[in-house]
Amino acid sequence: MIASLKKKYKYFVAQIEIMKITIIGGGNLGTAMAEGLLKSKFCSAAEITITKRNTATLKDIAAKGVKVTADNLSAVKKADIIILAVKPFQIADVIKGFKDALTSKQIVVSVITGVSIDDLRGMIKKQLPVFRAMPNTAIAIQQSITCLSNSNASVKEIQWITHMFETVGKVAVIDEKLMDAATVLGACGTAYAMRYIRANIQGGIEIGFDAATASLIAAQTVKGAAELLLQKGTHPEQEIDKVTTPKGCTIAGLNEMEHQGFSSSLIRGITVSFNKIIKAG
Repeated sequence: MIASLKKKYKYFVAQIEIMKITIIGGGNLGTAMAEGLLKSKFCSAAEITITKRNTATLKDIAAKGVKVTADNLSAVKKADIIILAVKPFQIADVIKGFKDALTSKQIVVSVITGVSIDDLRGMIKKQLPVFRAMPNTAIAIQQSITCLSNSNASVKEIQWITHMFETVGKVAVIDEKLMDAATVLGACGTAYAMRYIRANIQGGIEIGFDAATASLIAAQTVKGAAELLLQKGTHPEQEIDKVTTPKGCTIAGLNEMEHQGFSSSLIRGITVSFNKIIKAG
């Protein structure tokens, strides 16, 4: 892995072997990120530290060799990349606990909903590269979509952080003003997709399948549909047309779903989630 990185990023080879990552916040997203980085072999377990007050809940990730601690300050001092993954209401106090130890050689990456780069800069009060990233929990299996923006970062630092997230999924570099929207579409979107799959499973059971088989068919069908769009770059309607024949069962089902408000309820759900973030900010 190191050899391939050296070939791709020759101009900052010296940094590659010493990059240590500290994840501040061992909740669902923080641990998912650690899992994804390990599976991608982006770095070794020894190069990852994850912090949480109750470290007992991190025993599974600790068993894989990741360093676990309740000491944020100590973990930050040893890090090259610091990933902030705490709750929004916690971040000010958390940063206060280690900001004096931060140096211009470190990179801060926040995955916190609703906290802007300017907010972070105001808390840190130092000149260092700050990234705002919005991955989702599929990062644990290297299938995340991560939206990324930055401030005060060099080309090398942007390439490094982008590559880090590319090893655990796909990356979209966006204007920070779209980050709240990205949170809804990419992070909340996981829950929306799961709810659709759950409903599909329930429908499958009603028409005769056992739960396990219905779950397999529903999940693989959604995965396949997504891969068609990602690999072929087509519009959803083009793929819909391929399985929608005149007077067929597909169009009958689609029309009934639309009569019941399928698309409109999804769009409204997305806008309600977005407005919730805006109001909270």
